[in-house]
Order: sequence, then structure tokens, then C-alpha cells
Amino acid sequence: MTDMFNSLCKKGTVMKNWIKRSLFGLAGASIVLGGLTACGGHHKHAWGSEATPEQAAEWRGKMVERVAGKLELNAEQKGKLGALADTLRAQRLAVRGNTDPRAEVKSLVAGATFDRAKAQALVQQKTAAVQGASPQVIAALGDFYDSLNPEQQRKVRDFMERRRGWGRD
Repeated sequence: MTDMFNSLCKKGTVMKNWIKRSLFGLAGASIVLGGLTACGGHHKHAWGSEATPEQAAEWRGKMVERVAGKLELNAEQKGKLGALADTLRAQRLAVRGNTDPRAEVKSLVAGATFDRAKAQALVQQKTAAVQGASPQVIAALGDFYDSLNPEQQRKVRDFMERRRGWGRD
């Protein structure tokens, strides 16, 4: 009787772990696939990978000037904000890769069954890209934030609390 109970408990633990892993995997895949779909729109955005370098530079300049005006940044701080913008764009391009995200997502459901292996590979590829670039992003963000004076840091925290863009005050 005890052996049967122990056996059932072990099976229950295995089942619970399997369910947890499945749910986490599904949630992770949903996040990545949703992000890929959002990034893969047909519109050409100046910040996106489809933009020409001139368009991206123009957008970057406007963004830096808008934030610099709101925070009253000095030249050194503007430079750190520009470096942060460049680092974030490079990470975005690395995560997106050289393929069309919409096509990648569509290929997962092109057949009679969902291509689980390809989806897992896609999640791993995107996760590796994020992990690979995260030290540079963290360093650039830290350098920028640490260069701000207490009043500027307060403005950043207030902005984050409101969850609105700088141009929507």
C-alpha cells in the first residue's frame, strides 16, 4: 500500500512539473511570438530595421532632443542618451535578425500541425540575442541614469509612474 502511495505521489510531482514547464513554455512562446508579430508589421518605421540609416539617425536625433529638453540634459548627458539609443537599436536589430518576423510566425502554422520544434528554436534564438546584448544595454542605461542629477532622476521616475510619452504632457 505504501509503495502504491509513493508511486502515485511521484507521478503527481512529475505531472505538476510537466504542467508548470508547459505553461511557462507556452507563456514564453506567446510573449516572443507576440513581440515578433508586433515587430513584423508592414509599416516602415524610422526606428525599425527597415528604415534607412538616415531615417534611423533622424528619429534618434528627434528622440534625443525631446528627452534632452524634458530633462534639461547637458552635452555629456545627451551623449550618454545617444549611446543608450544606439545600444537599444542594435539590440532590437539583433533580436529581430535578418528574417521577416511575420514570415517566421506564419511558418509555424503553415502545416497541418503547429511546428513545435521550430517555435522552440525561435524562442531560443531570440532569448540568446536578448541575453547576449543585455550587458551592453544595462551598462548604457546605467551610465545614462547615473549621469543624471537627483531632479532629473525624479523626472524619469515620474515619467515611468505615469506611463506616458514625453510628448504627451
